[in-house]
Amino acid sequence: MNAADRPRPTGAVLTDIGLGVVFALGIAFTTYMLTDSWGGTSWVLDLVIAVTVCALALLRGRWPLAAAVAALIASAVAIAVSVAAGLPREPGPVTALGLAVLVGSALRRLPGPAAAAVGAGGIAVIVSARVAEHGAVTGLAALIMIGALVTGSGLRVFDKTRPDRKHQATAARRPYP
Repeated sequence: MNAADRPRPTGAVLTDIGLGVVFALGIAFTTYMLTDSWGGTSWVLDLVIAVTVCALALLRGRWPLAAAVAALIASAVAIAVSVAAGLPREPGPVTALGLAVLVGSALRRLPGPAAAAVGAGGIAVIVSARVAEHGAVTGLAALIMIGALVTGSGLRVFDKTRPDRKHQATAARRPYP
């Protein structure tokens, strides 16, 4: 049995359901706001990229490295397309949130070199967005990515320093010598 065949804990399922609701509401709100402010079909690129990155974020448990790399590539392509076509700048707020979930999760779970590569990729995507435009959307994306880097790294350190729970349970049942 591999990791993909194991049943997921209830907490992980509930977290993904909540995250999916946040993603769906955020995508709907962002699409509405882009339609209202930019008009036309300016919202299409943001919608496609946000749905793609958020779907990958929800698949992070099954394919953590592949999902993170695919989202980084999609976000980098979206930045280039939005600059070239004169569209609203990417990554949008919901795309940045999905990307942050993937980067933070990768920093926590993946082996050191892969985690470092994904973290560097996240930084590169945000820096390239900031170089393309110094606006509020890219500033928000930078803050979200900083939060992901700090949280993912912090949880990685916490997981390594936390005593094993199984050991604590057996130690609590053992009488003192």
